[in-house]
Amino acid sequence: MAGFFKKLFGGKKQSSDIENLVEETLTGVIEKAGFDLTFDVNFEKTEDESVLAIEFSGPDVELMKDKKGQLLDAFQLIAKRVIQHNFPEDKTNVLVDAGGYREETEQALIDKAENLKQMALEQGRSVYYRALPPKERKVVHQYLAQDPRIKSRSLGDGLYKKIKIYPVKSPDAKAGEAAHD
Repeated sequence: MAGFFKKLFGGKKQSSDIENLVEETLTGVIEKAGFDLTFDVNFEKTEDESVLAIEFSGPDVELMKDKKGQLLDAFQLIAKRVIQHNFPEDKTNVLVDAGGYREETEQALIDKAENLKQMALEQGRSVYYRALPPKERKVVHQYLAQDPRIKSRSLGDGLYKKIKIYPVKSPDAKAGEAAHD
């Protein structure tokens, strides 16, 4: 067991290869937890960035999606920490998914944002999106930023914040609105 944690959080490097290290670590976590899962690791390195994509599959894949993907987030955090501890200078982005869960949740956020955007435009007043974690707020803000007729901003304290969505009050926005109708 001590060897497992040494591999997980540093100590001597068994391998200089990030992909192999993450595969070994995830295999150990899956075995210790008793999950019936398999995974594919895809490591892509370009001049600008490195991305390590991990896709889970198997009979227990629904557990990974349960409770808003908290287990996916946990595996993503473990993989990121293993890389940080063993390769401190490396800036690899880690993306963990199971059965297209990330894409489904992102699309649901965008659909809700679209509905709220339409309400704000039709009513000419602010509407609010429920409190969201930073990663989900970023998706919503980026989507809404594509429409010049609308603005958004986060409100609140702490990790979870609401999003205020409101129409832009300017002559350009009215001209743009007439063009979209």
